[in-house]
Order: sequence, then C-alpha cells, then structure tokens
Amino acid sequence: MAETPDYSQGPDRWVLLQEVSEFLYAEADLLDERRYGEWLDVLADDYQYSVPLRLNVEFADADTRSETKVGEELCWFDEPKSTVEMRVQQLETGVHWAEEPVSRVSHLVTNVRIVEVDAPADGPLEVQLSSRFLVYRNRVADETDFFVGRRKDTLRKTDGGWKVVRRFLLLDQTVLLAKNLSVFL
Repeated sequence: MAETPDYSQGPDRWVLLQEVSEFLYAEADLLDERRYGEWLDVLADDYQYSVPLRLNVEFADADTRSETKVGEELCWFDEPKSTVEMRVQQLETGVHWAEEPVSRVSHLVTNVRIVEVDAPADGPLEVQLSSRFLVYRNRVADETDFFVGRRKDTLRKTDGGWKVVRRFLLLDQTVLLAKNLSVFL
C-alpha cells in the first residue's frame, strides 16, 4: 500500500505547489490564446465564479466590510459554470460587440501559495490556493485596461487532471474604468 503524502510540509507539499502552479499558468495560456472550449474543460461541473464589488470604507470598518457579500448582494460576477459557458458561446459567435476587434489579453498569476489541502481517503484531493493576478487587455489602438487583485481558488484532482471548482477574485479597484467586462479574469 502506498504511503499517504504529507502535504503539510516538505517535498510532497513542494511538488504539489509546483503541480498546481503549472496548472494555473497553463490555464492562463488557454485564456490568453482564446481557447475557450479547452478552458471550459478545466472547470468542474460544480464550478462557481465570484467577483464581489469592493467598497470604500472607513478605517474602523475595513476588517468587517471591504466587499459585497457573494450570493447576497450585487457582485461583478457571481455565477455557475452554465453562465460562464453562455458567455463563451456569445464570445465565439464572432459578433460580440465588445470583442470586435478582438482584445489582446495577458493573464499573469503569481504568489501562488497552498492554503489548505483536503486529501480524504475516500474522495478526490482538493487544494485551496491563494494567489495574486494581473490581467492586461488592449483593444483597438488606445484602449488599455488592467485588472489587479488577489484570488482564492479551489482545485480538485480528477482522473482527467486538475479542475477549478471555485474561483473568488477580489479586485483592488472599487471603480472599473474598463468599457466592458468581456474578458475572463
């Protein structure tokens, strides 16, 4: 019987961190290259994507109320995989007004850290990650947008490889200057 890896420290944790980091970098390439069908394949069927609005709050309230509540209040995005699939279908029609001409996009993912590992004996391995992101978009001649923030991802290891189960993004902007949100963050 194989020994259960110790993901709390040492080489097993380092190997796991390298594996999930490579997965995130490959996922970023899929988005940058507009390979949306392949990207949808790395999302779990129970995928949930949330981007709450950031709030400007006084110092005394900063720890308790810095963003809107997912599932209860208005968010930039708070959607399941089915809604993401509809957005991809719309983009792939070639007549999406916000993507004609097509944007040039770069997704940068950095500071990837393992927050928690759930390795049940009777179920799939799930890993909660924390990271930072920067998404750069350029359209036509002079439209440039930056989306910057922190991200919390939950990945699940399946027979088909890693799948993103949950993605929670916290943008550093309270006001987005972009003309649209046609890019996946």
